[in-house]
Amino acid sequence: MVATGASLVVLAVVAVLAVSAGSSSLGVTDVVRTLLGAGTPGQELIVLELRLPRVVGAVVVGACLGLAGALTQTFARNPLATPDILGVTSGAGLGAVSAIVLAGGGYAVTGGLLSFGVPVAAVLGALVTSALVYGLSWRGGIDSYRLILIGIGMTASLGGLTSYLVARAQITEAAAATQWLVGSLSGMSWSSVWPAVVVLAVIAPLAATQTRALDVSQLGDDLSTGLGVAVQRHRLAVLVCAVLLTAGAVSAAGPLEFVAFVAPQVARRLTGTGRPPLVGSAVIGGLIVVGADLVTRTLLPGEVPVGILTAIIGAPYLIWLLIRHRKDERA
Repeated sequence: MVATGASLVVLAVVAVLAVSAGSSSLGVTDVVRTLLGAGTPGQELIVLELRLPRVVGAVVVGACLGLAGALTQTFARNPLATPDILGVTSGAGLGAVSAIVLAGGGYAVTGGLLSFGVPVAAVLGALVTSALVYGLSWRGGIDSYRLILIGIGMTASLGGLTSYLVARAQITEAAAATQWLVGSLSGMSWSSVWPAVVVLAVIAPLAATQTRALDVSQLGDDLSTGLGVAVQRHRLAVLVCAVLLTAGAVSAAGPLEFVAFVAPQVARRLTGTGRPPLVGSAVIGGLIVVGADLVTRTLLPGEVPVGILTAIIGAPYLIWLLIRHRKDERA
């Protein structure tokens, strides 16, 4: 609880700094005063309409990915079992790119089933992909390593389909899809933030109901069943929650790589728990994304998409984890 509370304080501080950062000179006191309703009309426009949606979006997207990663890593009992590796992110990405390329290149698109826009297309893509991965992995139960291997193969296949759609698209649609695929918070508005906020508000309480089952499931399937946990039903519920959280995040900011992988592991080490904590993972996920966005806007030349920085941070961590896991096996 102490580590989670401290992380929340750090997140609040970084979020205020992120709102104050930009071409228009606004101090932290100006931001706080504006948020409390005492700012000038110009400050209210800059803070509430231009910068706050981006910062809130970063926090919510990071929280969705951190929570989704904690759920999948825990139910599979494997730190590699994240939405990125299981193909869920790629499925959501393919659905969203299909909406962008096939229906006009905007956030709110039209045309058949895609008439509800990118968020719904991302959810459909993620659900279909997760169902395929889960079905192909089923052999009288789910083995985490088989699930990961099938997820890796599905990710590669969906990545090829996404590249095909981008290659066949018109130049404006291809540009919009390519920018979105990198993972960026640029140009985020309240209309693109609200779907992710709604997903987080609805799914987070549902995920919390699985806390006891997640704790018991760490003892193994046989003991979990003996203690009254319906293992397969529990895994399906956890997977659906993780899929919806990932789809909500991807629809808002694109596929931000490795956030769902890194955040739960950092939260687990900070709290000293045996499994990734749900609340702590969400907080760390939000902190990673909003912090990375602040760095890209203030310390790097130009405005680098935040997805590039999260990939740069996450890839070495993945390599380190694999090397450490192999050393532990040899020991």
